[in-house]
Amino acid sequence: MPPAVQPAQPPHLHRHDAGAFVAEVEQACLARGLRLTPLRLRVLELVAAAAKPVKAYDLLDQLRDEHGSAAPPTVYRALDFLLGHGFIHKLESINAFVGCHHPAEAHQVPFLICDVCASAVELCDARVATLLGSQARARGFVPRAQTLEVHGTCADCSRSRRGD
Repeated sequence: MPPAVQPAQPPHLHRHDAGAFVAEVEQACLARGLRLTPLRLRVLELVAAAAKPVKAYDLLDQLRDEHGSAAPPTVYRALDFLLGHGFIHKLESINAFVGCHHPAEAHQVPFLICDVCASAVELCDARVATLLGSQARARGFVPRAQTLEVHGTCADCSRSRRGD
């Protein structure tokens, strides 16, 4: 008999405070002995300031507006650093990046992505990642990474469509 499914918890919602997020990443870099170069910091700031998931080439365009000489490899190296240390997440299905709501701790989280307004909500509920990992291991599969993205329509867009 499969284990009982626990009732859904409300999503852990986060205030969007780009400055506090960047400061938290800077502190995590200091604590871990990581080098947050000026370019890495600027890419982080741009991701943090974006209201929605941002694509690498949009970041490149913004950097070129500021510096003129930014090239794709430099942006991708900065993104790789930020991803590799858990400071941002990549939304694979839309090939875009968002800041991580818990940059000081390693974790994997699912996202709800609105196909209407392109918003993305990080679901901070470890049960989902734990369940996927345990199901994989029970089948002899050794998980390396998890990417779970649920596409649909957010509550705001649903209300707008209904005319609420």
